[in-house]
Amino acid sequence: MADVQPFRAVRYSGAAGSLADLVAPPYDAVSPEERARLSSKSPYNVVHLTLPNSAEEAASLYRSWLGGGILVREPAPGAWFISEQFVGPDGVPRERHGVVISVAAEPYATGAVLPHERTHPRIREERLRLLRATGVQLEPIFLLADRPLEVQVPTREPDLHANGARLWRLDDVDRDSLAADSELLIADGHHRYESALEFAAEAGPAGARMMALLVSTEDPGLQIFPTHRLFRGRPDLRELREGEPCAGLETALERLAEEPYSHSAAVAVRPDHVELVHGADGELDVELVDRHGLEGIDYTPVAGEAIGAVERGAVDVAFLVRPPRIGDVFATARRGERMPPKSTYFFPKPLSGLLFHPLDG
Repeated sequence: MADVQPFRAVRYSGAAGSLADLVAPPYDAVSPEERARLSSKSPYNVVHLTLPNSAEEAASLYRSWLGGGILVREPAPGAWFISEQFVGPDGVPRERHGVVISVAAEPYATGAVLPHERTHPRIREERLRLLRATGVQLEPIFLLADRPLEVQVPTREPDLHANGARLWRLDDVDRDSLAADSELLIADGHHRYESALEFAAEAGPAGARMMALLVSTEDPGLQIFPTHRLFRGRPDLRELREGEPCAGLETALERLAEEPYSHSAAVAVRPDHVELVHGADGELDVELVDRHGLEGIDYTPVAGEAIGAVERGAVDVAFLVRPPRIGDVFATARRGERMPPKSTYFFPKPLSGLLFHPLDG
């Protein structure tokens, strides 16, 4: 069973202005252009900490914000209920519920927390340097519990709100109701989790905790979206004929939707040709596409963007895949296997800057 606990959060005090000007997407969802825009919104925007010029700069800023009253420490430990209203890549409005808690970063071998994607050493090291310098978990990772969370939406006004997210402090949450007899799956945040494991090996148990947004797989607002693949600079794929020709894109997508998940399938869209491609039994759609390697690859969760890129001649081919099923992601993790990068797209990613998790008790 995962070790989940309330924690003494640090949060913006209000002295730096509207919280909407201070929050940001997580570090790996911020482009250089977006980083510049967010930085210019406020000198106290969280990207100055999550995407600093150096880890030492982030540590200095965090300490000065805390000492100057820009950030304040909660007087007692608590958990935080969160409601997130959003419009997904499919254009459908939804609301997702969860709880922000502190979770112990334990080796995967314990089975308490399960990964499903591979990580890159360079990114892990970058996050580890930031954690060493600041001594605080600046952003939540995103965890899934394969069971209901026995927490109701509070009826009072939220304690915090920004960009569609509303948070209520919970002083009396029963932690067993959140993770009893439940494995937790990392939906997003593999690099930060593995960096926390390395940090714990250096700093001891006090450094082994993380801030996490915990969401039930049964939450109606939880959605997993496909990540379509595009290839540019690949004339070999532009000319390839590998599947069943279809009369048009609409027909191909209808046939893809009818395919059983027991085997992989994808729609290959080329400038003058559309095919339904079949793969092997027990194979994921993204594994079928990744047979072509990663040279020239790009990704998008929006099918229209992938199709438009083909029509404009910007890419040689686009592969449209189905959204993975959450049950299949859990099953892959329980077998001890990892999915290819960009296999899953859980949207939205938790906002950074709503709460911070110090590692000093």
